[in-house]
Amino acid sequence: MPVATFPCTSCGAELEFKPGTTSLQCASCGSLNEIPKDAEPVEELDYRAMLADLDEKADHVDAPAVHCDSCGANVTLEQNVTSQSCPFCGSHIVATEKSVRVIKPRSLIPFRIDRQKARTSFRSWLGGLWFAPNALKSAAFVEGDAKVKHGSGLAGVYLPHWTFDCAVHTTYTGQRGDDYFVSVPMTVMVNGKPTVRMVQQRRTRWRWVSGSVSNSFDDVLVTATHSLPPSRIREIGDWNTKELIPFRPDYLAGFRAESYTLGLPEGFSAAQGIMRHTIEMTIRRDIGGDHQRIASLSPTYTNVTFKHILLPVWVSAYRYNGRVFRFLINGATGRLSGERPYSPWKISFAVLAGLVLAGIVAILIARG
Repeated sequence: MPVATFPCTSCGAELEFKPGTTSLQCASCGSLNEIPKDAEPVEELDYRAMLADLDEKADHVDAPAVHCDSCGANVTLEQNVTSQSCPFCGSHIVATEKSVRVIKPRSLIPFRIDRQKARTSFRSWLGGLWFAPNALKSAAFVEGDAKVKHGSGLAGVYLPHWTFDCAVHTTYTGQRGDDYFVSVPMTVMVNGKPTVRMVQQRRTRWRWVSGSVSNSFDDVLVTATHSLPPSRIREIGDWNTKELIPFRPDYLAGFRAESYTLGLPEGFSAAQGIMRHTIEMTIRRDIGGDHQRIASLSPTYTNVTFKHILLPVWVSAYRYNGRVFRFLINGATGRLSGERPYSPWKISFAVLAGLVLAGIVAILIARG
């Protein structure tokens, strides 16, 4: 989505959002410009109504479509920039003008971790890696936004997500298993002689059952992008959706925002997969007994609402020997997750040094 520009009220230079505040800061004169507070609350939208009217009611945005063919990301470019490195995989991407129809975000969690703190975390992480290639580790000590070899610098990106609320009524069939014990003869050795003893064995009695359960879900979170591995996004998770504020483009000033690549219907399908685990646990409690088998379940989803939200992440992506490695920082909490390559030469040298040291110790011990 396009990012608006905001001139400084003091000198007219371009403003950027200052993480951890509710202000835009001028890079030229340092003035702070307070972001107007939105009186409207964070809004839930009706899921089925949006699907029915998506073509007519979704916001139509004319924006540079910056698509990365390597990882599939759709991100904004910085002002007056037509090409750059993809923040998610380090590939070179070029903007092309294209009209896209999207559901605009209605809320976001703004950045609280600023660039300097994110850069310090990144450099500390790089500098502390064992057996990392020298070309990579040297980047930990480069000042400014110097790029890791074959990669991108540290970029602040808002990642698109969906949240879903709904009530679910589920009918099911299954089996309930109740344990019982029976006495059976068993031959055991006593003082070297075989002896028959009665022992207790557990058995399970199964019977067919059916019933229905109800669940209520609030803010089931689904990542709406394929540009980053889901496992990495989960590792920096801990998103508190109670901290969402109404969307204003001011918070995107100086940052990039990715457009969603997982649409609303696909997002709800993913949310249903997340909800299924909770529904199955509820069914097992309803069946009771010592064991449960679920043969079938038929959920009905009602009062479905959703939000399209943006969540802040600092990203550095670099390529090494044909592979993409990423480093992520939660822009709200500072929690981090990183991928790293290993230097086979350093590992081989360490193994060789260990063998030499072990040999020297063995010789010293032998000489007494």
